[in-house]
Amino acid sequence: MIAHIKGTIAEKFLNSVIVDVNGVGYEIALTALDYEAVNVGEDHKFYTHHAIRENAEELYGFSSLAAKKLYELLISVNGVGPKAGMAILSLAAPEEVRNAIANADVAFVSKASGVGKKSAERVIVDLRDKVGLPSHVGATEIVTRTAIMENDEALDALIALGFPLKEATSALEKIDKSLPTEERIKLALKNK
Repeated sequence: MIAHIKGTIAEKFLNSVIVDVNGVGYEIALTALDYEAVNVGEDHKFYTHHAIRENAEELYGFSSLAAKKLYELLISVNGVGPKAGMAILSLAAPEEVRNAIANADVAFVSKASGVGKKSAERVIVDLRDKVGLPSHVGATEIVTRTAIMENDEALDALIALGFPLKEATSALEKIDKSLPTEERIKLALKNK
């Protein structure tokens, strides 16, 4: 299993990139948001999901561990494959997708390419209790909260320690985001 890849973006094409790691190029499929955020020549780290099928091996990459875990929840739903999972995560930032699932927003999820209404309903039914409580904040606060959670090292650390996405998110919600990462992790662990 390839858990993450860190290297230089050598090429970009069709929602995937080739990451050069010491002379070896790995092709990684990205969500639309991650694809737009990277440029050729830049160094990046992607958390990866290694999908092995009978006739192919593919790497799907994410800029945060929280996005990868949400993706893994999505593909655990019967009828949602790797490409449909990527399409759902390409709709918006991972926190907004999580919030849409928590709010049972079938219309939002069904906007994803290749995801019909029945598949979207199945995603909501299967994952609603697994993704945590919906955010009860205004639209501008969602954007701010999404930007913070997108690159939240404390959230990634809690997930790496084995916390489910739902518990890690709720453990960090009431902790001041201006505190150092280590302090936020300690407080989250203490409050559990």
